[in-house]
Amino acid sequence: MALSSRAHAFSVEALVGRSAKRKVPEGRDEEPGPGCRPARRAPEAEKRPKAGAESRAGGVQVELQGSELWRRFHDIGTEMIITKAGRRMFPSVRVKVKGLEPLQQYYIAIDVVPVDSKRYRYVYHSSQWMVAGNTDHSCITPRLYIHPDSPCSGETWMRQIISFDRVKLTNNEMDDKGHIILQSMHKYKPRVHVIAQDSRFDLAQIQSLPAEGVQTFSFQETEFTTVTAYQNQQITKLKIDRNPFAKGFRDPGRNRGVLDGLLETYPWRAPLALDFKAFGADSQG
Repeated sequence: MALSSRAHAFSVEALVGRSAKRKVPEGRDEEPGPGCRPARRAPEAEKRPKAGAESRAGGVQVELQGSELWRRFHDIGTEMIITKAGRRMFPSVRVKVKGLEPLQQYYIAIDVVPVDSKRYRYVYHSSQWMVAGNTDHSCITPRLYIHPDSPCSGETWMRQIISFDRVKLTNNEMDDKGHIILQSMHKYKPRVHVIAQDSRFDLAQIQSLPAEGVQTFSFQETEFTTVTAYQNQQITKLKIDRNPFAKGFRDPGRNRGVLDGLLETYPWRAPLALDFKAFGADSQG
């Protein structure tokens, strides 16, 4: 039976609909009535930048370059080789800086500090790192590596990608070549420092951070475990696949062919057969 417009205004359906749309105090979310579905909100993760890709401090913004590759390593468990002579990092730390004063002179530097006070070991049957005990890092002071282009104006730094691909990691505690000294089987993270030039001292001659004028940035995905040989085969494979200096490992057949070609350019001679009897030596059976 159809209701008149006046009767419909007092129907149960109309009254329920009104209660679902009642006003609420400002600042509180409106509670939907029975059977009402809350409006779908845009996921916050899509609005935010990817975690770790950027770091900010005091108006200065540092963006990690190659963050996707770093994340791929981090998801597996990044390992970095350290040697007595020093070994370069891969991936290397590369950043872009924004928000500097264009005319101000800055030093850009990097150091590597422990993530915790634990020593680790790799468990092969479960393919994961486990805590093996405690350690003391106080015997090694983090060494500061100053980018060779320092000092430069903020304008110059902001125009370029700042690469620390020349940084080398060593386990030689007596190193005198400026390499970063670390201990094997420990977890570390690189830190990037933006340091305003101060006429009171020459940063190029010091090995530790000044007490003021420093802004420090770090990225979770750049954390790594130090090793003298890769423990995780997935890390080995990813390094070979993505490191341009590991080309020889990716195509061994091609290199073997080049080597064979070089050998063919030399005249072949049969190996010499020495007769030891001429020297008075009897052969033994």
